[in-house]
Amino acid sequence: MLAMQHYNSSGVIAPFPLSNQTPTVQETEVEAVSSNATGSANNPTAAGLSMTLGILFNVVALIILAKAYSRYRRRSKATFLLLASSLIATDLAGHVIPGALVLRRYTVHTQGSTDDSVSTFRGDPENPDASCLFLGGCMVFFGLCPLFLGCAMAAERCLGVTKPLLHARLVTTARTKMALALIWLLALCVALLPYFSLGAYTYQYPWTWCFIRVVEGTRDTDLAFVIVFSGLALSSLASAFVCNTISGITLVRARLKKKKPCSQRSSAGSQDTEMVVQLVGIMVTSCICWSPLLVFALMSATKSYSGMLDSDRDTFRGLMVTGVRMATCNQILDPWVYILLRRAVLRKIYRITKRRASFKGSTFRS
Repeated sequence: MLAMQHYNSSGVIAPFPLSNQTPTVQETEVEAVSSNATGSANNPTAAGLSMTLGILFNVVALIILAKAYSRYRRRSKATFLLLASSLIATDLAGHVIPGALVLRRYTVHTQGSTDDSVSTFRGDPENPDASCLFLGGCMVFFGLCPLFLGCAMAAERCLGVTKPLLHARLVTTARTKMALALIWLLALCVALLPYFSLGAYTYQYPWTWCFIRVVEGTRDTDLAFVIVFSGLALSSLASAFVCNTISGITLVRARLKKKKPCSQRSSAGSQDTEMVVQLVGIMVTSCICWSPLLVFALMSATKSYSGMLDSDRDTFRGLMVTGVRMATCNQILDPWVYILLRRAVLRKIYRITKRRASFKGSTFRS
């Protein structure tokens, strides 16, 4: 998603200036907004740093996943690793492509006259340029793909934990790749809906990113588009929660039976536990990072369409900026969830904790 961390909130101008404003006030406001646009364009440090960190973390996670996939290529974990690799690769692409467009947005308006720089930097809400349309489509596509993939991973592990024989018979590498293609195709179809007159993309405050038209001039098609986007995303999160809950309960029940399984089955159970723990971490991260943007978009579009947003327009603009910042964090945190919640890392943490606990106990006894 977008690598956006630097915003200047002082550059807000009313979309419909009052008729009794004096030219002096308008000129002062234009100069302030122009200064803000130029300042943001000349200082894209935070956006570039966020983009760099996201790329670095995702590349490290991809290297770890590639090594793990080469080890478990013919085991049940191979499907999970293939889906996880696709998730991290999608996050990486979602950082590079939209992030590059945002950085270009920061730096493209470093020159120009005062009046032109304000109108150009903000863009035309009714007729956005091609870069805005592409950026808005990337926002929707790279927003839905990780949520769809997280849901697919949860469903695959739920089937593997509850019905291992059925999972071995139905889930194959070829079918997994076909499912990945369908997931990306579904997200692409949703992102292309504005090209078929369902909704529209437009620049969002502070005019450095594009998204569905939810704050200003929202129409019935925009409201329908927001409902489709947020509905699919929230449904994916809910489905992942149900599947992970079932998997977790099944694993806990198996542990509580206190049987003496063979070493191979014990190893398989340990791998299942590791994968479910990682899925729970990914699900929690996605819920925390994406829910605000999905909820704020629905609230903004509903109020804007009903004409109740005029007095709270600046508030909802700020909420949308907060939501997209949190959504950006999801693609930075996803690789860390996988890196930190691996069995090897958890074992090291457990050993260190156990050593410290035994050291404190021996000190207390002495």
